[in-house]
Amino acid sequence: MLTVPFVLTVLFFIMILGIACWGLRQTSNVGDFFLGGNTLGPWLLAVSYGTTYFSAAAFIGFAGRLGWQYGLNALWIALGNTLLGGLLAWLVLGKQTRRMSHNLNTMTMPEFFSMRYDSQKMKAISAVIIFVFMIPYSASIYQGLSYLFESTFHIPFWVALLIITVFSSVYVTLGGYKAVARVDFLQGIIMFFGAILMIVFLLRSFGGLSNVLESIDSTRAELAALDPSDPLAIKAPLSVWILPGLIFMTSFGVWGLPQMVHKYYAIKDERQIFRGAVVTTIFAFFVVGAAYFAGTMCPLMEKDLLLPGGAEKMNIESLVPTLLTTRLPEFMMAIILLLVLSASISTLTSLVLVSASAVTIDLYKGYINPNATQERMLFLMRLFSVLFIVASFIITVSKVTWIITLMSISWGAIAGAFMAPFMYGLFWKRTTKAGAYAGMITGLLLSNGLFFGSMYYSYCYNLPPIANAYAPVFASIAMIVPFIVVPIVSLMTKPPKQEAIDRAFKNEK
Repeated sequence: MLTVPFVLTVLFFIMILGIACWGLRQTSNVGDFFLGGNTLGPWLLAVSYGTTYFSAAAFIGFAGRLGWQYGLNALWIALGNTLLGGLLAWLVLGKQTRRMSHNLNTMTMPEFFSMRYDSQKMKAISAVIIFVFMIPYSASIYQGLSYLFESTFHIPFWVALLIITVFSSVYVTLGGYKAVARVDFLQGIIMFFGAILMIVFLLRSFGGLSNVLESIDSTRAELAALDPSDPLAIKAPLSVWILPGLIFMTSFGVWGLPQMVHKYYAIKDERQIFRGAVVTTIFAFFVVGAAYFAGTMCPLMEKDLLLPGGAEKMNIESLVPTLLTTRLPEFMMAIILLLVLSASISTLTSLVLVSASAVTIDLYKGYINPNATQERMLFLMRLFSVLFIVASFIITVSKVTWIITLMSISWGAIAGAFMAPFMYGLFWKRTTKAGAYAGMITGLLLSNGLFFGSMYYSYCYNLPPIANAYAPVFASIAMIVPFIVVPIVSLMTKPPKQEAIDRAFKNEK
């Protein structure tokens, strides 16, 4: 039987594939495929930034789990994402990133490291980091989106995942960034108005805003008073640092993620940066605020819905899908499905483009075949896009771990390795190659060492696993410490060559 969500989803897929086919005709070289030819205006890029920032992992995994655990305090994460990850990131990074990428003639973050620090090896190392650690991030998005498809269409998890995987493979390999940015804009409109409508209908279903605010506090108090062995019991956080770690990781982590920095490279005119910052901030305020506010309402659901089928353990990853499918009318559920689908596809396409470019542009053309033709490069970009998606599918279908853990590992490793060398490279002329290497290695070792070390510690001493809960804290530490390491090592090593500094900071006072 055809339902409203099914019909709208099929029409949505058809529309996106149509734009992807248009993008295929507009793409003749790698620059078109990866940067859209540097012809994109502030509205397209700002909305594309927002849709890439917030995916199914935010709507499904983060919103439900953190709303359940922290209640209304989870809204601090939304505020941090809006002001720090949106507004401040654009104002601080936008102009300088675009200017220096043009000075150095770079399209990717590994190319930036190579040209800024005169190191081909750094390009190869950073390209491998991107491809390897982007896969868990991509898997977290597939996992969250598949949960929603499973709840809406009542199909097995792996079937939902396979449908999404095949569709995203066809879409991104055809269209390139010109198509992606335009689809992101349409998807952003759906996300913006869909998020507002979602909150309006949820508030009506629970008796209005004042009733919801009172009920959230009282219900969470009741659940916190339950016996800790009860699956519905809300347990106290293991540490007061977990929530600040989440805020820091999700707000500042995007400053060092290649798929977010990539947006600044494609800005048509740096005079448009302020407008892009404003659009991004407004978009983030409503979309991410709505996502986390919906997550805080999850404890208000009936107990029999929280434990579907009499399961012994509650599936906390499916809290938001259960909330939406039981509290929203069918037509509204169709809009929400498109909302989450839009957010996820936008993020996935950005991850795929950045990961494929790391292998094709930075490794293949940088080392194996410097004289590769544009046709060859385009073919490889599309090939590695598909391989990246397949690898993400394999991790997701095995349900290795929780969504938040997957995202934390990825953000901690990539942002920890890149953020300090990237920002010092943008703004401090004294940054040296040794300092950048030290920061990159420190971030990478800390993010993985803390996480897997805590897992090993728990295993050896037969303790409850703490790695999943502390993953955001580990990621935050991995981002912060390199900001101390890079300047110390840089001041202790030989200054960079003046000609390299002049090239990078050309036309600056």
